[in-house]
Amino acid sequence: MTIQYFSREVTTVERTSKNACPASASTSLPLSGPHVCADLLDSLLQEILLHEIIALFDSFHDFLAFIGTCCSWRAAVSTFPSVHTFSFPPLHLKPDGPYVHPHSGPIKPIPLSNCKWQFSDPSKKNLSLACSVPKNSPNKMHYLGCSYGYLIFSHKVHCLLVDVYTGSKVMPPKLPPNNDLGYFCGIGILTAPLISPNSRLLFSRDSMFEWHVGTNSWSEHTLTLDYELIYQIVSFKGDIFVIDALLRLHAIHFRPQFHMQKIAIKKEFVPMYSWLVVCGDMLLMIDQRFSSGGLGGSSNAFFRVFRLNFSVEAAKWVKLEKLENYALFVSPDRRNPTFCCMSPERWGGKSNCIYFARLSEDPDETWTAVEFGQPVPNNAVRSMLFYDISSPPDCGVLCSLWVFPSLVYGSG
Repeated sequence: MTIQYFSREVTTVERTSKNACPASASTSLPLSGPHVCADLLDSLLQEILLHEIIALFDSFHDFLAFIGTCCSWRAAVSTFPSVHTFSFPPLHLKPDGPYVHPHSGPIKPIPLSNCKWQFSDPSKKNLSLACSVPKNSPNKMHYLGCSYGYLIFSHKVHCLLVDVYTGSKVMPPKLPPNNDLGYFCGIGILTAPLISPNSRLLFSRDSMFEWHVGTNSWSEHTLTLDYELIYQIVSFKGDIFVIDALLRLHAIHFRPQFHMQKIAIKKEFVPMYSWLVVCGDMLLMIDQRFSSGGLGGSSNAFFRVFRLNFSVEAAKWVKLEKLENYALFVSPDRRNPTFCCMSPERWGGKSNCIYFARLSEDPDETWTAVEFGQPVPNNAVRSMLFYDISSPPDCGVLCSLWVFPSLVYGSG
């Protein structure tokens, strides 16, 4: 099957590129010799072909085999358009050790000496991997989220990034004192892969702290949120969007100077419990509701999915009836990343499904697949969640989540 894919894609690419080469050579490189044109064409053909191969992967293990082949194949990953176009699912991360139910409110920092976790792959259920925080890390820290394959920790003036797959660490500069991160609902996120020249590490609670990766200091920015705290941060089409405790959406801009812009959205409904999910060129919102079963009756949960339409003067959440050829991956803690996967049947998954990471000690119940539009027993969903809209989301501990290792974003 692999040989057929290679042969088919090479034939397609060669036919398209032969038509384009002469025009390119005569207009862009009039003084270049035929060998230069041939070299450029070969390089372009190889990159196109490698991107076509990457798009055919069915699992993270296929991806590992690809990048381990040679340097040029590994380099092709960094120019692949977007992680959201991959057809293989994210890995599930489950912490090792005694199960600790997350909670809201002020908490104590967690010891990192025993901070370990295991990976499982929905497409390769018989394979797993164990990893842990490096031994020479700070003793205790608060967990603030996961982003681009890195777990993010902070305590007082110290912060730490740990690669979920390799266990390697990055120590950013010291934070300003009295920053209050890690208490109540501190949240941390990278705005781009760590190797990107535009990557920033953002920490937020009452204000936002920004570290432009590679520099030696932090910038502090005032948030115009009327004392409401940030619940979730996502990167969408090069912009940073945040959602606050009142479920209002804001865009953050860093140039020419830091400022926040509230997104005007037509108010047609009030989300109760929601997640933002980037799905290709769409910004989606999953909204969870509970239906009452009446006296003596059982209640069910159901999920609605909306797409934000930016093309109208006041943006509008448009309800989707189906997820079509997509599956969504959601973690109970909204500080953790959400993902969209196309054509999940290729790895044994199901389209039109929402995969929830579960808060459970049972190793056989690490996630639940909820078919979009179908009711879910209330008790099954409650076991996945640990806070509601009235309780700020801060588990403080590492809990069940979905993640793509940093390798997927071209790092390393």
